[in-house]
Amino acid sequence: MPQPSRRDVLRPLELLGGSFIAAVFVGLITLMVTRDLVVSGIATGGVFIIVLVALAMFVLAFKPDDDELADLDAQNRPDDSSAH
Repeated sequence: MPQPSRRDVLRPLELLGGSFIAAVFVGLITLMVTRDLVVSGIATGGVFIIVLVALAMFVLAFKPDDDELADLDAQNRPDDSSAH
């Protein structure tokens, strides 16, 4: 079984990083406007979850390209060297 590429391994970190950046941005804006840590924390957590779910849904909605289809086909095909 081939090892996943670095891009495949780091994909979840990209989603978490994007969500974190958006959440910090909204949290700082909320903190500057309200000067209330509780409201800012709630806004930060809410935006983190919403953006994370939205990005995950966008990733699921993309159709695989030719390289991904070839990789999936290779993974689904039985390997002759491991046959008994």
